[in-house]
Amino acid sequence: MIVRNALPFSAVSVLAAAFLASPLHAQSSVLLDTMTAELNRAAASLGKNAPGKDSPAKDNNDARPPYYISYAAHDTWAVLTGAEQGAILSSNADHARTADIVVRVGDPILDNTHGTHRTSAIRSVPLPLEDDPNAIANALWRGTNSEYGNALQTWLQVKTESQVRAKEEDTSPDFSPNFSKDSPDSTTTSLSVAPSGPTAPSNVDPGRLDPIHIDRDQWNARVRALSVIFRDYPHVYSNLTIFSVQDDTGYFVSSEGARIVTPHQLARLVILATTRAADGMDLFRAQTFEAKTADGLPSQKDLEAAVRALSVSLEQLRTAPNTEPFDGPALLSGRASAVFFHEVLGHRLEGQRQRGDEEGQTFTKDIGTPILPSFLSVADDPTLATFDGTYLSGYYTYDDEGQRARKVELIQDGVLKTFLMSRQPIASVSSSNGHGRSQPGQMPTGRQGNLIVTSTRTVPESRLRQMLIDEAKKQNKPYGLYFEDISSGFAVTTRNAPQAFQVIPLVVYRVYTDGRPDELVRGVSIVGTPQAALNRILATGDKREVFNGECGAESGTIPVSAIAPAMLVSEIETQRQQQGTARPPILPPPTAINNSGEGR
Repeated sequence: MIVRNALPFSAVSVLAAAFLASPLHAQSSVLLDTMTAELNRAAASLGKNAPGKDSPAKDNNDARPPYYISYAAHDTWAVLTGAEQGAILSSNADHARTADIVVRVGDPILDNTHGTHRTSAIRSVPLPLEDDPNAIANALWRGTNSEYGNALQTWLQVKTESQVRAKEEDTSPDFSPNFSKDSPDSTTTSLSVAPSGPTAPSNVDPGRLDPIHIDRDQWNARVRALSVIFRDYPHVYSNLTIFSVQDDTGYFVSSEGARIVTPHQLARLVILATTRAADGMDLFRAQTFEAKTADGLPSQKDLEAAVRALSVSLEQLRTAPNTEPFDGPALLSGRASAVFFHEVLGHRLEGQRQRGDEEGQTFTKDIGTPILPSFLSVADDPTLATFDGTYLSGYYTYDDEGQRARKVELIQDGVLKTFLMSRQPIASVSSSNGHGRSQPGQMPTGRQGNLIVTSTRTVPESRLRQMLIDEAKKQNKPYGLYFEDISSGFAVTTRNAPQAFQVIPLVVYRVYTDGRPDELVRGVSIVGTPQAALNRILATGDKREVFNGECGAESGTIPVSAIAPAMLVSEIETQRQQQGTARPPILPPPTAINNSGEGR
């Protein structure tokens, strides 16, 4: 079973995944040139024993050269500060360099990545932090040599399995040609050599970024000031305020001739807080602010207001009534709708889920047929850096296989057009569309970037609320549900389990049909099956909202965005969330102490 994490951060994932690095960074031509030179050397050396074009390929390991090699390095500098209850927990700066080495043995039709062996083609190695060509080349040499041996062994296993297993339903090749714009096409099975030197063609991102300059003392003070606000809310039992700035440059070279440099900067402030209801239910709220640089983050005044609003919301949730199972009409805010589409639809449009005997293949054979109401269209556009002034986490210029990012029209007027593709082809789509993505150390797969939902059936959001009430009356329901904020969810896409989804809302209201005030409830979990849920959408709002976050799947955790309007559905099913048994703290929290040592 593959379970996908939803978009937002948790305290654990933020602290584990954030890079700790230095605030100044400059791109390294030494690193790029050394990667190219060592790849050329490996290609020439490992190909020495290759059979000639008129000679049959030998089956012994020594005579089987790789047909493809790539190096993908990340040179990452970042700063990270965390605070709780007005005190700094950590304040770190660091610098890290790593390289992912991919070696493919066999040919594009059948190679060592086939089926369940996809991860056999990649090895990650640390790189020296200094621009020392000899030291960098040595690290790449060791990694390439080890990975080549592993690829050879796996290739022999793949060939054996292909002879004893039943024929697969999708017999597509294991690797598609390189059709990326500004990159040389590679349609042969022989290993070519990456150009080097000043005349070599390069796919260098033109957006060379200025080094980041961060006043760490100032930001430590700002984070501390935000965190101290939680002292005014004694029922917020734990809290964490995290500020991070990352300056990452990706370097990619391949035996097809690619030389790509992709600079990327991101500033992020994450606020997390938890409480516990009297019946033992744990509750949390999280809010994330992102910008290209720290100067683009909200003002301190606006951030302080956000911390107080989040704290008040937790206090209210703590005393709100627990939910009951519900089946009826619902209205999702734009942010909630964005998460809903990401989980319920987006993952099922990822290319690799359309092949393999273990995949449920919900929409595999539906290209050209309606899968959504006709007033809805869906695209994924990672080339979009901002939307209405909001920075988009899913922005990138080249994917992790060296393919240029591009906008993909997935669904037009309700009709499925294509899937999100890496260089792993499927029966209906033979090439990448720039969506091969992964976190460092993982093999890329087709993944979402910026998922964008548009609608031709829009109404003002105030009208949507009345439509919700009208629909509840029509179904003889005492209320409908309004989902204001959603934190997370997961989607099951494999055949060995029901093709279902679960989404965890944070803020949910009952909207009564008799005119009573809306009632906040807690413990709600949205469940269902995708085809039923997607075809119960009645109308959408007239403005779209952005949800930024992180998504985890088999190729690791990557930044993504989703953009969608508010959405009215005729029927949604909810169940109660799992409830803890621990009671609220027996010992009351300590009283805040002023500078004189006296409680206040």
